[in-house]
Amino acid sequence: MDRFQEMQIFTRIVDRRSFTQAAEDLNLPRATVTNSIKRLEARLGVRLLERTTRQVKPTQDGDIYYQRCMRLLADLEETEEAFRDPDPQGRLRVNLQGTLAQYFVVPRLPEFIERYPRVEFFIGSGDQFVDLVREGVDCVLRAGELADSSMIARRVALLEQVTCASPAYLERHGDPATLEALAAPADARAGKPGHRAVNYLSPASGRAHPLEFVTPEGIQRVTLPGPLAVNGADLYTAGALAGLGIVQVPRYRVREQLAAGDLCVVLAATPPPPMPVSVLYPQNRQLSLRVRTFADWLVQVFADVN
Repeated sequence: MDRFQEMQIFTRIVDRRSFTQAAEDLNLPRATVTNSIKRLEARLGVRLLERTTRQVKPTQDGDIYYQRCMRLLADLEETEEAFRDPDPQGRLRVNLQGTLAQYFVVPRLPEFIERYPRVEFFIGSGDQFVDLVREGVDCVLRAGELADSSMIARRVALLEQVTCASPAYLERHGDPATLEALAAPADARAGKPGHRAVNYLSPASGRAHPLEFVTPEGIQRVTLPGPLAVNGADLYTAGALAGLGIVQVPRYRVREQLAAGDLCVVLAATPPPPMPVSVLYPQNRQLSLRVRTFADWLVQVFADVN
């Protein structure tokens, strides 16, 4: 086993905090991974990893060695890519926001695989934060404004959004003509129940996102009460269809419901700001040809969304 492979094994163990998961990622026997680290530590004369029953983490010497290994491996990858076959190959582990995967990425994935047949995909889905390094994920695709993070983001699309509600909701609560009417409190004497929202909870903070509107004065935010709070895109739309409140969603999510009259656009003169869609990947890493090619392809996929 050469020293570069030992470095690859060591850095993968640090990233995954596990001998077993590192072995699975590298398609190596668990014993091979264990013996490689034993030989590496013996040759260097230092202990690189602290092993407990729950996890593996680098020692102080291990952390220094890890940083240097990452630089060397990045240089090696960059050097080899300058001479190897220009087509990407190998396993690509990605995590996609569920509706983006369902509506856009997976239906067109055969195009990518036909063009790059040596790329093998492993796709996970969700809206939650993903620790790319710890979980061994190459990149993630997310919609919405991004919180501060240690990842690099590449924007691939801006999705048109609409504010909408069901006809049954508008019949009970009225169709607000202005933002002032939307935010007006309930008036029991006048028989005005006040407006409600299906509230979408932030995966990061757990707090409900306010409704946002683009006006000549800038973006205005309105927070409404509501009987339902959700943390998933499908449930969010389902709540609006059930008449439980007003929602703001990308137009592609409700195009059919709008055409059928199951949902109606509200406050069209002051639409929500467009929703950004971004590919994220770790900082301080040599971006592989697989990830670069996939990100470029996603830009093409979303080019004609609206």
